[in-house]
Amino acid sequence: MHPLRKLRESGHSTPAQVRELLAENVVFNSPILVRPIEGREVIAEIFAQSSSTRGSGTYTAEFKLDERSTFLRWVGTTEGHKIESMEVIVDNEQGLIVERTIALRPFPAVKLFRDAMYAALKDKLPPDVWDYPTPERR
Repeated sequence: MHPLRKLRESGHSTPAQVRELLAENVVFNSPILVRPIEGREVIAEIFAQSSSTRGSGTYTAEFKLDERSTFLRWVGTTEGHKIESMEVIVDNEQGLIVERTIALRPFPAVKLFRDAMYAALKDKLPPDVWDYPTPERR
């Protein structure tokens, strides 16, 4: 079992607990953000918050893609609506996460999740990660 899955299944994970699993140069790719996020401190906050925000659920699959890459599938609910995630986690030689890329569906549930994450993290992440710049009108 991947250490991140083990931590998330143990209950509410704290940023400090998540931080121990992350490499300093970790990168997170998420469909709720418009660009990748880098850095152990901020990503630990995001991962810990998402565990409590996404609602109840369970991991339904875990596969090793190669010696450093793991695929996870999770199914659960957010605000009473079904939500599903699929992710690929890449670890370094020391077993620390260097990259996590996640996909979520269906869109209406993803929007509920994103709105909740925005409310919780809007002061911890810069505005330019939440939305594309608005084109100037002439």
